[in-house]
Amino acid sequence: MKKIFSICLFCVLGGNFVHAQFRKYSNEFLNIGAGARGLAMGGAQVASVKDGNAGYWNPAGLVHVKGDPVVNFMHAEYFSGIGKYDYGSIAIPLSDDKRTIGLSILRFGVDDIPNTLFLIEPDGSVNYNNIRTFSSADYAFLLSYAQRFKEVGDKLISFGGNAKVIHRNVGTFAKAWGFGIDAGVQIHAKKWKVGIAARDVTTTFNAWSFNFTEQEKEVLYLTNNDIPVKSTEMTAPRLILGGAYDFSLTKTLNLLTEINLDLTFDGKRNVLISSNPLSIDPRIGVELGYKNLFFVRGGIYNFQKALADGDTLNQKRVWIYQPGLGAGFKLKHVGIDYAFINLANQSNPLYTHVFSLRLDLTKKEKKSGKTK
Repeated sequence: MKKIFSICLFCVLGGNFVHAQFRKYSNEFLNIGAGARGLAMGGAQVASVKDGNAGYWNPAGLVHVKGDPVVNFMHAEYFSGIGKYDYGSIAIPLSDDKRTIGLSILRFGVDDIPNTLFLIEPDGSVNYNNIRTFSSADYAFLLSYAQRFKEVGDKLISFGGNAKVIHRNVGTFAKAWGFGIDAGVQIHAKKWKVGIAARDVTTTFNAWSFNFTEQEKEVLYLTNNDIPVKSTEMTAPRLILGGAYDFSLTKTLNLLTEINLDLTFDGKRNVLISSNPLSIDPRIGVELGYKNLFFVRGGIYNFQKALADGDTLNQKRVWIYQPGLGAGFKLKHVGIDYAFINLANQSNPLYTHVFSLRLDLTKKEKKSGKTK
């Protein structure tokens, strides 16, 4: 009998679950991004981010949220709605405006995955009524804290950290819990900005457990499928360095440019600078602002070498990248951002639209008056 488990299920559970080991692309959903502004700028955010999305990009940037809480929401759909990505956050400045706490929640899910485990009856006949569906979803919860460390002249130094909890589930078959820590530093001056973000600084792990019924185990055994056991996968630390500069073009126009270097330490990757064990993936983003009310953005990232289009004979490889474009505006206490990004590269269009919303929860001012 042929192996008849759903391909989608084994894409999630597969990879030969073994005892704890580092995986290059573990918890990869945490590298998608947060907020249409950051996605439009190619993810170049570590140095300049200073809103509620900083809990994701660099928690040190949360200190720039002052006065009142700020909430952010984002929704995106990938591959014609097959994958859905949702993000929400709240940043709450404390009373002295020197410290900020935040909470971010991320979910990436694929729903209605067909489970064909019982498609074939014991007598060999095909019964499509036995097909059931399940969902596979990844969740992350980031609890952030940021504090102003020092002010020297026009320079502000801040630091922050995240304690993150990860939960992943694949229907009723498997689930995982993981824990990790992120840290970040920012230095902001009038024109230039520097940022450092260390993700998974203590390594982040996912402890998987599996739950199959006796009937499911029997079918897996008869079809020569391995039955997974408890396992743990580790996510290696990474370091992101960023630098940004503000150009005042006119009294009303301002241009922000930022470059990030994403450093990984788990061996060669297909990125611009690839070596063992260090690989470096650059991200470049720009933002043109008009009176701090309307913005146009662009960015490029994910540089890779790939076969040239149509050149399967000579196997010639060329550099490709992923582009991003977007716009946004702020009106009093509301901000709306839009990003038009490519999930593949500039030669293979797999575009998606991303919208995000920012709300400043401004407290109502109490009217003063004399009582009679």
